[in-house]
Amino acid sequence: MIETLNGATRVHFIVGDPIAQVKSPAGVTQAFGQRQQNAVVVPAHVAPADLANWLRGVSLAKNVDGIIVTVPHKFACCDLCGSTSDRARFLKTVNTMRRNADGSWHGDIFDGLGFVAAMRDNGCEPLGKRALLVGAGGAGSAIAHALVMAGVSGLAIHDEDAARRTSLVDRLATLGRAPVTHGSPDPAGFDIVLNATPVGMRQADPYPLEVARLSADMFVGCVITVPAITPLIAAARQLGCATMTGADMFGRVRDLMVDFLLGA
Repeated sequence: MIETLNGATRVHFIVGDPIAQVKSPAGVTQAFGQRQQNAVVVPAHVAPADLANWLRGVSLAKNVDGIIVTVPHKFACCDLCGSTSDRARFLKTVNTMRRNADGSWHGDIFDGLGFVAAMRDNGCEPLGKRALLVGAGGAGSAIAHALVMAGVSGLAIHDEDAARRTSLVDRLATLGRAPVTHGSPDPAGFDIVLNATPVGMRQADPYPLEVARLSADMFVGCVITVPAITPLIAAARQLGCATMTGADMFGRVRDLMVDFLLGA
């Protein structure tokens, strides 16, 4: 954490609804401090109906340099940006925003890059593998894109929102890389099985996919950070699967976000 909080401290927000579950305020503030930056991340609990007005308000503060975006605002914030990276523009979603010179916001999305980096940290190279991804929201979209760009041999996407799933499958198909298809909760036949939904955060949640169909040769990953070990990851480890957790992803995404917020 930063040792001093004073009038020169640069302010960054993380916005979501809900917000109490996020770890970014402490983790990203600590990362700023490690880079000798007098900067802090502050949580903001903002309902979707209030998002545009909230952004207009915080944009008036000259010491607000960045915004980290979490559920459910990643798609809406993309529309509120003055400019975006090519990746964010393709996916129509952002998870980090920094100021342009004119005071507007520039957005990018690092969930996918961070997730794939964390997979490699945990011994899984996606190149040439068959992957099943559950979840086509903001994080899921970015992970799907990163998997295709990393060279998976095929990607199946499952999401209970059929329109959202179809939209993502159709967009990724235009890249002309790996075949992208509509998936199901059945992981049989895949090398990589990933959960990019919030299912597993609450004690009463079901599994996001059919864990009885997992096998020990699969790599299983999850985006959830609380609990640290979700029921899906626990079940996969019992079967002998190699795994990665949301915390693994967060460490990689955090570093990418801080680079971006500092202008890299």
